[in-house]
Amino acid sequence: MTGATFSLAVTTQGPLYPPSEIMDKDGNFIVVGRIPKADGTIPWGGAIVDGATVAPDFGEAGVFQVLSWIDQEKLGALASEVLFTLPLPIPANNYKMLFAPEQRPGANLESRPSFPLHEAPIPDFRAADGRREIKPITLGDWMQARGDLEITIDEDGSSALFEFSFSSLVPNSLYTVMSLRQLDLHPGGASRPGPLGIPNVFITDVDGNATFWARLPDPFPEPGTAGANRVINVIVLYMSAQMSHGGAIGLYGLGGDIHAHLKLKEMAFSDLRTKSV
Repeated sequence: MTGATFSLAVTTQGPLYPPSEIMDKDGNFIVVGRIPKADGTIPWGGAIVDGATVAPDFGEAGVFQVLSWIDQEKLGALASEVLFTLPLPIPANNYKMLFAPEQRPGANLESRPSFPLHEAPIPDFRAADGRREIKPITLGDWMQARGDLEITIDEDGSSALFEFSFSSLVPNSLYTVMSLRQLDLHPGGASRPGPLGIPNVFITDVDGNATFWARLPDPFPEPGTAGANRVINVIVLYMSAQMSHGGAIGLYGLGGDIHAHLKLKEMAFSDLRTKSV
């Protein structure tokens, strides 16, 4: 067997646009992730980005309209900033993918305001059903999350086991894990991002701790193989609607009902190989 271990980084960002999958109460993006700058660089950092930022064509970096920078080591007053979902339709979005084409074919046409993460709408919810109470989720809380990943290639090389351990996520909440593949962000024709395993869900305990595992068939085919679409990252998603969606990662995606919380800063797994059998 061969494999590797990785430490995941806290984020609020999926692709570059929308700039974040989290907003503040004023409708601006709270970004922890890659920040395109006017000099052409895209460093990892933190910033409050204007909610009126306009997305460039899909595949282009553009420039974020930064209102202020975030020192991730010293949040100061920002630590108590309550986090919100994005409204629908998703603002500053150039990724027109339908995430659940069978379940929600009109998702891109729906309209809904932004909500505090801990009060996001849950379809068919009734108070008598006993929704677990979650206190307001602040940026300080969000930044405490930690996650580790161990990947083991099975003996015959045909599959890989992904094993995660998490701490300090949002307590008593439902999360899912998404696989980002090589072609998912391809400007010439993106593939639809999917779950990392099915079921791809876990529920955190009262302290935000959890574990998760998944085994995928041939996730790391030899580069250049016809039809290859390698897994290049994993994203741990907070599900504000407390729902999972089978073979889809969410109904609306990108801050509407899924919110990236942990991922690898760089595309990874280039040294890992699997094969189909």
